[in-house]
Amino acid sequence: MPTIQFLGATDTVTGSRYLVESKGARILVDCGVFQGPKKLRERNWAALSFDIGSLDAVVLTHAHIDHSGYLPRLCKAGFKGRIFCTRGTRDLLQLLLPDSGYLQEEQARHANKWKYGRHHPALPLYTREDAERSLEQLVPIEYHERFEPARGVSASYTRAGHIVGSGCLALSVDGTRITFSGDVGRPFDPIMKPPEPLDQTDYLVVESTYGDRRHSSQNIEDALAKVIVETVDKGGVVVVPAFAVGRAQHLLHLVARLREAKRIPDCPVFLDSPMAINATKVFRDHRAEHGLSEDECKRMCEVARYSQTSDDSKSIDRSSGPKIVISASGMVTGGRVLHHLQRFLPDARTTVLFVGYQATGTRGRSLIDGANEIKLLGQYVPVKAKIVQLDGLSAHADYAEIIDWLRASKLSPRRVFVTHGEPAAADAMRRRLQEAFAWNALVPELDATIELEAR
Repeated sequence: MPTIQFLGATDTVTGSRYLVESKGARILVDCGVFQGPKKLRERNWAALSFDIGSLDAVVLTHAHIDHSGYLPRLCKAGFKGRIFCTRGTRDLLQLLLPDSGYLQEEQARHANKWKYGRHHPALPLYTREDAERSLEQLVPIEYHERFEPARGVSASYTRAGHIVGSGCLALSVDGTRITFSGDVGRPFDPIMKPPEPLDQTDYLVVESTYGDRRHSSQNIEDALAKVIVETVDKGGVVVVPAFAVGRAQHLLHLVARLREAKRIPDCPVFLDSPMAINATKVFRDHRAEHGLSEDECKRMCEVARYSQTSDDSKSIDRSSGPKIVISASGMVTGGRVLHHLQRFLPDARTTVLFVGYQATGTRGRSLIDGANEIKLLGQYVPVKAKIVQLDGLSAHADYAEIIDWLRASKLSPRRVFVTHGEPAAADAMRRRLQEAFAWNALVPELDATIELEAR
């Protein structure tokens, strides 16, 4: 009888990890890092509750760090097996994981230089070199291709529509079918194709990031144009902490459309994230997964000035006049955006524009919740800027969109596990699934192990 253990993405939207075991196989589905409050981040340093040497394989739903970012640590600790993912995920991980290792090394160096943090010396969770080594274990898979991650286990991906390479994963273990939604995209995303319907399954693990809310029905182009025009008219700067994979490309596409329609001023636009720059190229290479024409891709790629080096980045802060600065990270947990916020948050003419989900305990959530100062790079910075959030740019389906997607899939699972949501959101999604389908839905606790019965 197979079991599933919930090692992450319970009571939080980060740290996705699910251990699936049977008599002859042990598979880890997703291998993400925890982000947000310190008590969550400390989980990244805890010893794993299973024997790494007995792990047959890792199978990823997509490339975002909260689903993949623990891989270098796992491999450094002794995992030598195969890591299965889609081709799009493979291409993005070649950018994301080394960048993550580099950022962690930089944060440790900065903490040691300025002597902040509890640990001396501060150490990175893993290094860029660790990340590059882990990439050698990746095995790319096509959508709908059957593969065998471990003896007696069959698996396949369907398109999830969240980012390039994102997939819903179906596993068949000892005659029991388990489907992991991963992160589910939206039905009418401006750049990504919608998620495909799921095949019948015995057990479903479904995300609940927006399990307690609907996305705004506002016209996103109108709302974005209003923010840009109002800020530029004041002589201010629009700073956008954007997820380098997905939201940065979405934003570039919308800015290109607005500029072409002459709805926004012709001020400089900077894409200040080497990872986002490279991810934009990967996006263009995976035309089958998104709905943009070659001309639209070209305009999206050409609308911004690319800041490749740290000197390029610093020159943005020194330059005068209105501008739009798109920089990572999306939740203000690290990266070059910290320097831009340090420079522009004290200026009342600035608008800081959030275009994605902000987890509890992140600087992004603190700014949205009205913080009047925020700690950046070891120093407290006053918040005089205007803080704006546009929900319509989210890459996650809201609860109604997920229910419509599941209804179209015509499922009849024995049980549903609601994960990847903060407590209120996960419980709201559980109740909505029970009301909509009369399904037996559960929000599992961290480290809970549940036996899965065959039909």
